[in-house]
Amino acid sequence: MTRLQKIFGGNKKVLVIFDSCGAPTMEESERRLESIIESGADIVELGIPFSDPVADGPVIQKASQTALANGATLEKILKMASRIRKKHPETGLIFFGYCNVFLQYGWEKLFSELALLEADGILVVDLPYEERDEILPFCRKYGIPQIPLIGPSTDLERAKKLLAEAEGFAYCINARGVTGARKTLPPELAARLEALKKISPIPVASGFGISDGKSAFEVAHHTDAVVVGSAAVRLPLPELAPFVRSLKEAISGI
Repeated sequence: MTRLQKIFGGNKKVLVIFDSCGAPTMEESERRLESIIESGADIVELGIPFSDPVADGPVIQKASQTALANGATLEKILKMASRIRKKHPETGLIFFGYCNVFLQYGWEKLFSELALLEADGILVVDLPYEERDEILPFCRKYGIPQIPLIGPSTDLERAKKLLAEAEGFAYCINARGVTGARKTLPPELAARLEALKKISPIPVASGFGISDGKSAFEVAHHTDAVVVGSAAVRLPLPELAPFVRSLKEAISGI
């Protein structure tokens, strides 16, 4: 049984927190990740900074720019993740980033290092399904799942194709547009999540727009996991732990 299978086992709802690695500095980023895990996150998405994060809204864009300006690199983030892994062997670690950064680092080198630190998956935001063979051989060679993204405009037939050979969990994007906390989520979201769960052979996580305990609670009724990104990234370190705890409490017992 893989770590992700253990995390998604049982009846509990899973909390996934995204944070922009290297922001505002590598040192504080590591403290942020520690705080996120210690406050109840089951899985952490390690956001790799990129100069042109086309799927991200202003909060994560700014964090990426800050991280890059302060010298964050994929090499440094991998070393940080290795330290995190040693301290938290039970926590899921997903590498979340854009193709260009990973390609420049080198797929073989990247995946061999992901395997060494026991990463639980990789999510390449701008790699379309039709180009999945770019990384699929490395995923299989090193046992690192490629986490599929299911967009809000993806019909169920295409979703079935995306999910057919998928591993780990599926990331369902809640709303059109870029990442960012939203005051309201689409009214059709609940029905869509239920439909995706029926056809998915793996757990379904729901992200984009979840901003507080209330929205996490509402979404968690229809999915296996909730993903929170911008609402966490925008918080200073002292406010991060109570926020993560509030999300965990909101989805517990559903």
